[in-house]
Order: sequence, then C-alpha cells, then structure tokens
Amino acid sequence: MPDAAPTEELARRAAAGDGGALEELLREIRPEVVRRCGRFLPCREDAEEAAQDVLLQLARRITTFEGRSRFSTWLYTVVANCCRQKYRELRRRAAEQPAAIEPAQHVDPRTTSVIAGSRIDLLEALERLEREHPHLVAPLVYRDICRLEYAEAAERAGIPLGTLKSRLHAARRQVRPWLSGDVPDTP
Repeated sequence: MPDAAPTEELARRAAAGDGGALEELLREIRPEVVRRCGRFLPCREDAEEAAQDVLLQLARRITTFEGRSRFSTWLYTVVANCCRQKYRELRRRAAEQPAAIEPAQHVDPRTTSVIAGSRIDLLEALERLEREHPHLVAPLVYRDICRLEYAEAAERAGIPLGTLKSRLHAARRQVRPWLSGDVPDTP
C-alpha cells in the first residue's frame, strides 16, 4: 500500500464526502490495486479490468467505510471479491463460447507459467471451497491471499481469533490436495 497514514486519512475524508480526497485516493491506490488483482488473475488485461471494477466499487461505496478497521483491510476485501467475480465471469464466458478460440491459438496458462497456473488453480480451489465449505473461504482469503495479520483477518471476518485459526487450518487442509492435484476435481 502506498504510505499508509496519508492513504488512511484520504479514505476517512472520502468516506465523509470529500470528492477531492476520493479522486486523490483513487489515483494513489490504483497501482497497488492492479498489483493485488494480479495476485488473483494471471492475465494482465483481466487484472486491469478487475482493478477498474475495484476502483468503481470503491468510489460507489466509500461512504460505507466506517474506519473500524484499516482502509487497506477494507480495500483488500473489495479486491478479493472483485477478482473472484471477474474469474467467475471469465469462466462463464469461456463455457458459453467454447468455439471462439481456435485450438491452435489456445494456450493453457497452466502449461506456460507456473505462477499463472497456480493462480488459476487457486481461484478454482476457492470456487470449490465456496461451494462445499463457504464458511472457510473468508479466513483463507483474508490471511493467505490478502496477507492480513491474524487479528485483523478475524476482525474482518467477524469471528473470534481462535475460530479464524481453526477455520484457516481446515481451509488449508481442504484446499492443499486440490492445488497439488492429488484429488479428483469432482467432490
């Protein structure tokens, strides 16, 4: 995150209705938002689209930021949600238009980039975890993807610290075989 103190102050001012502060905040956090989106989405264009969605959501919903937690925590939640939504949209589009890509032009990112493949696998694992154990998603996203401290992740998830740690352990145990390919895709 850019220098946290000015960013936090800009967020408080923007939440209070200061349009100039909102514009400055959006300009300041944009590079970090694109980087954060890139953690989820392997294709730069998709990450940039998701970043635009994040900035739009932020502009629309900044007045809901109450300052109970750090702005960066609130922002990373918006980033995670927008990226997961963008991934769902991309999967849905691909399923609806499977013939749009010529087989000779199709490149599977899993075979071309270890980093890209791991991000795709992670998004698929998060989708599956959400279907099978929805209560385990938030702890995993907040702690392992957004890299929040345990206490901050627990606060953001709205659960006690011990519960967060327990759910995080369960989520990691559940997701690990899916990411390593040790378990079939069907539940």
